[in-house]
Amino acid sequence: MWVLSPCPDVVSGFGFLDSIRDGKWKPHSIASLPRCKSSFICQGSSRNSSAISSMVTSIAAETTLSSERKVYDVVLKQAALVNRKFRSIDDREVEPEIAVPGSSMLLNEAYNRCGEVCAEYAKTFYLGTMLMTPERQRAIWAIYVWCRRTDELVDGPNASHITPAALDRWEVRLEDIFRGRPFDMLDAALADTVSKFPVDIQPFRDMIEGMRMDLRKTRYRNFDELYMYCYYVAGTVGLMSVPVMGIDPKSSATTESVYHAALSLGLANQLTNILRDVGEDAGRGRIYLPQDELIQAGLSEEDIFAGKVTDKWRSFMKKQIKRARKFFDDAENGVKELSSASRWPVWASLLLYRQILDEIEANDYNNFTKRAYVSKPKKILALPLAYAKSLAPPSSRTSSFVQA
Repeated sequence: MWVLSPCPDVVSGFGFLDSIRDGKWKPHSIASLPRCKSSFICQGSSRNSSAISSMVTSIAAETTLSSERKVYDVVLKQAALVNRKFRSIDDREVEPEIAVPGSSMLLNEAYNRCGEVCAEYAKTFYLGTMLMTPERQRAIWAIYVWCRRTDELVDGPNASHITPAALDRWEVRLEDIFRGRPFDMLDAALADTVSKFPVDIQPFRDMIEGMRMDLRKTRYRNFDELYMYCYYVAGTVGLMSVPVMGIDPKSSATTESVYHAALSLGLANQLTNILRDVGEDAGRGRIYLPQDELIQAGLSEEDIFAGKVTDKWRSFMKKQIKRARKFFDDAENGVKELSSASRWPVWASLLLYRQILDEIEANDYNNFTKRAYVSKPKKILALPLAYAKSLAPPSSRTSSFVQA
């Protein structure tokens, strides 16, 4: 349910699974097959079509299992890291700050600048962080700013000048941050954060891989491919954030289930972004919609670029929105398990993003020329609702390894 299979281009070369890095990947995985162009099957003779169809069906089944293992491996790794970090009561205290260039005053200034960026570009979420402890609040700001800076590399004003080599340098800079060698003030805030909380570098690396995908890929053959893209650019944010936000010590949920919920919220948010921005993306020559599902709905790329709302388009969009809402439903199961002081901003984000889907429907599914957005009055009304939901207690039985 959580993961669907990527194409060979996604399976090979991204290296975010330990089993792939260690050379332990199953030989029958699609990643071990000879690489070929996707048009190869179409060029085969008709007498081979049955055998090819059988082979594709077999490969699809293997790939589904393989990609489930991929993301599940990431979730298990993050959960295990948190469990080890907070195994004893004494370990629950925030660690001392690392040595960074300059004084603690400069570090405070760095965190304050991160807070200013968060307040400017994510006002509602920023307001929600006001309930967090100062340490968690600042850490979330630092993570948000790094994610925003990473996204700006391929989606900002200088995106046309970004090359794969530039992303490689950004990844080297990330590694320096985790070694306690920040390059600038904003890097210093994140370096301090990862020294205090059990935040792993892998989700950060995976987000950079998502930026690499944006440089070379403008179409997604099926939801399997799109899922992996959404994980890279958004699901990773949830995995980065859970160690900082913390899990309520009274929660009976497993750490893995909370990470899965965080992953689902990232996926839901990104799918919502995609559905909101169809027209805008088409203007840049990009289609972040499953090509096979478009074909099944009787739609083509030409229909997307024409930007005309038809009954076929409405029917297609209803199915896409239903899928996104399912991920939001899955995410809700984990928000209530977070530390009580961390729930409000997450609930606010979830409720407001989910309303964007409502606005797409209200626009009669015209996401070509109308941008769906939540009005300021609706945002204001959502805040007390999010706060009320944040007060609901987690499941009651105390877990042996989750942290406040």
